[in-house]
Amino acid sequence: MSGNYIPLYRKYRPQTLEQLVGQEHIKKTLTNAIELGKIAHAFLFTGPRGTGKTSTARILAKSLNCKNGPTIHPCGECESCQDITNSIPIDVIEIDDASNRKVEDTQNIIKKIQYVPVHGKYKIYIIDEVHMLTNHAFNALLKTLEEPPENVIFILATTEVHKVLDTIKSRCQRFDFRRITTEDIVKHLRYISDEEKINISDDALFTIAKNSAGGMRDSISLLDQLSLLGISKEVTADDVNAILGRISFDVLNKISNKIISSSPNEALEVLNEIYNSGNEPLQILTNLSEYFKNLLIVKNCRAELLSELTGLNEAQLQELNKQKEQLETQQIVFLLERITYYIKEIKLASNQHLWLEVGIIDLANMNENSKLLELQNRIKALEANGIPSAAAKPAVHHLQPSATVEPVTRPAPIYPAEKTKEITTEKQESPEVEFSPPLISKKTDGSDIQTLWQTLLINIKSPATKALLNLATPVKISAEEVIITFKNDKLVSQINDTNKKQMLIEAANTIFNQSSTPVIVRLPQAGDNTLQQKNSQPASIPQPQEKPLENITVKEPEPPVDTAKEITAANNTPEKKTEETPKNKERLESDQEKMVLELFDGKFIE
Repeated sequence: MSGNYIPLYRKYRPQTLEQLVGQEHIKKTLTNAIELGKIAHAFLFTGPRGTGKTSTARILAKSLNCKNGPTIHPCGECESCQDITNSIPIDVIEIDDASNRKVEDTQNIIKKIQYVPVHGKYKIYIIDEVHMLTNHAFNALLKTLEEPPENVIFILATTEVHKVLDTIKSRCQRFDFRRITTEDIVKHLRYISDEEKINISDDALFTIAKNSAGGMRDSISLLDQLSLLGISKEVTADDVNAILGRISFDVLNKISNKIISSSPNEALEVLNEIYNSGNEPLQILTNLSEYFKNLLIVKNCRAELLSELTGLNEAQLQELNKQKEQLETQQIVFLLERITYYIKEIKLASNQHLWLEVGIIDLANMNENSKLLELQNRIKALEANGIPSAAAKPAVHHLQPSATVEPVTRPAPIYPAEKTKEITTEKQESPEVEFSPPLISKKTDGSDIQTLWQTLLINIKSPATKALLNLATPVKISAEEVIITFKNDKLVSQINDTNKKQMLIEAANTIFNQSSTPVIVRLPQAGDNTLQQKNSQPASIPQPQEKPLENITVKEPEPPVDTAKEITAANNTPEKKTEETPKNKERLESDQEKMVLELFDGKFIE
């Protein structure tokens, strides 16, 4: 009995152009060409698998070689039509170039085209998978394809037209076969089911059509397989998913709810159920990505397009509509990106189940993926409180008008009247002031030589110089003299003969707060160890005399008129009068006063 059984995809193969499903543009073009008698000598049929390329080539051959032809309604009963139906290679020769791709095979075709047809009017060569021909075979076919004998027609079919030489494509009339729509596939499957008495639901047919990726042959083959289940009961979508190894919508909806609610423990429980039922890790994540893809479509597309784009029924779309309110678009995209990442990892991993569990735990931690709206609200709240967002200038602080600095007044110091100065801070008139706090170098408090050496290196700005100095050995570091040694005389010369030594001097001046510190760079000498041990003890570093903050006056922007007079009168008191000395001047312009001036952008007033 099995020898007489004809698979459904062969039994219901279209025999006329009218029976061709989903290729209206091709049917119309070929029908007009046959009726008008404008038949090209070479055709190129291209498109995805299962869309009707070979079937159309056979229909065209029947229409041309039928005893009533050329006609768009071949009889199917004449000898020529029967030969084509039964694949008897007399006038219509079908060649699979996947196995006949050599130049010798092409040369055999060229030799045989000289023979006249036996039953029909044309000798037709249907060359399937033509892209598999070698370049030499293509070149051998070129001239014959351009100017074949009058009674020879070539019909080339391929799924990868980009691999066909341009010189071949330019000699053919090209017909692009499109993927058949889900709706057309469902209608044709329903017709076949009714003819074959297959008990199958519409949802199951829709699932079959959706899984076929626009190929009619794949859909009919799957229906043929499912027909064995429709003898005792109705075939449902779950049966289709079981045959395909797909996870049902309800199970995907269950695990997606656990992911959206950030429940990794419960998500793992559902995952174990799915995995134990025989589903592979790659398949699980692939199905989950398709589920979230449909959720993304439901989130962003019009309601009337959802059924066509997702292939889901109304009940399933209602479940997705519930979930879309809990997620934002960028969160769904984030989930899809993470699923894609774990699919790649699983393909390369030896322990796929491990990566599957890691992926589900990662996806189920939705609390880490804060909503965009929440982030925007937090940024607005921070900006409203005077704190700039991260997108603003990070090093610049903003003073809002409401945050004013209250002036502080302390007793004024007594100095000679002609040298008396006041430190004031003025409120800015602009509502918002931008400033960067000045960098204040830390002064060394007289520590050991290693600490001083590290402090000196910190003050070297050039990374290259700093790297070079890491090879040096400090012998003495003090305000009177800085001595460092290198074991290599080339390094000594490199430091002394370039501006690197000036960097050393400037760094020493910074830590000792003086203008010119003697710096010696030389080779090691005999007494260096003794000198180094002596300088390893805490050294006293001269500190500039600083005036206490109690003697600093911070003045209002518009000081009272009597303030200056009172200070002048106090300074004119005989017993308070002192002579101007460099020491007083140095004390007046101490680092502490400079710090206050730079911090509050103040100035001295004579």
